[in-house]
Amino acid sequence: MKAANHQITWLGQLGNNPLAVAGLLIVGLLCIVALSAPWLAPYDPHAIDTWHILESPSRAHLLGTDLLGRDCLSRLIYGARISLLVGIVAVGIATVIGTILGSLAGFYGTWIDGLIMRLVDIILCFPTIFLVMAVIAFLEPSILNIMVVIGLTSWMGVARLVRAEFLSLKQRDFVMAARISGASNARIASSHILPNAVAPILVATTLGVGGAILTESALSFLGIGVQPPTPSWGNMLTEGKDNLEIAWWLSMFPGLAILVTVLGYNLLGEGLRDALDPRIRDSEGKS
Repeated sequence: MKAANHQITWLGQLGNNPLAVAGLLIVGLLCIVALSAPWLAPYDPHAIDTWHILESPSRAHLLGTDLLGRDCLSRLIYGARISLLVGIVAVGIATVIGTILGSLAGFYGTWIDGLIMRLVDIILCFPTIFLVMAVIAFLEPSILNIMVVIGLTSWMGVARLVRAEFLSLKQRDFVMAARISGASNARIASSHILPNAVAPILVATTLGVGGAILTESALSFLGIGVQPPTPSWGNMLTEGKDNLEIAWWLSMFPGLAILVTVLGYNLLGEGLRDALDPRIRDSEGKS
C-alpha cells in the first residue's frame, strides 16, 4: 500500500509539471513515429526521382526533396527510427556497465573503489566525442558499431551516480538489518540497495538518451556515423550543408528534429528528477 501511494505521488508530481508533460508527449510522439514509419512515410525513403530534384516544400512533398529527388519527410520519419534505436541501445549499454561498476565501487569500497574511480577519471579526461571518433576510426561505420561505441564511452556518469547512492544507502538501518539476518553481500546489493537506487538511475538514463542521439547525429554529420543511403538526421544535415542558399529545407528540418527530440528527453528527465527526488518534493511541500 505504501509503495502504491509513493507511485501515485511521483506520478502526480510528474503530471503537475507542464514541462515534463511536454517532454513526455515529445518522446511518446517520437516513439509512435518511429514504430509507424512504414505507414506514416508517404514515399519510399530510398526512392530516387530525377524529375523532382531539390524541390521546395509543396503539397506533393511536404518537406521538399533532396539532391536525388528523395522525399525529405519520408527520410526524416525513417531517421527517427535510427535515432530512437541508437539512443535506447547505447544508453542501455552504458547504464548496465555503469550500474555494475558503480555498485561494486560503492558497496565494497577499498581498492576496488579506487581502481574503478581512477578508470572513470582517466576516461573522463578525454572529450567523449573525440574518444568515440577515435574508436570509430578503427571500425567499420555501422549502426551496431555506433551504438556499442557510444555505450562503451558514456557509462562513467552512471557509475559515479550509482556509487554515490550505494555509499549512502549501505549505511541505512534496513541494510544493517539484512546483514544481521545473515543475507549475503550479493543479496543485500541486488535486493535491498539497488532497488532504492533505481530512481536516479532512471533519471540519468532518460537524460542520456538525448545525449546519445546528439552524439550519433554529430558522427553522422561528420561522415563516420550511419552511412548513406540509410536515412539519419545527421547525414541529412551533411547532405544539406553545401546547399543552404538554394535548398534551406535540407538542413532546417533535420536540425529541428534533433533539437526537439533532445529537448523532449531533457525535459522528461528533469521532470522525473523533480518527481522522484524526495528532497525536492519535501522542499516544495514546505514552501
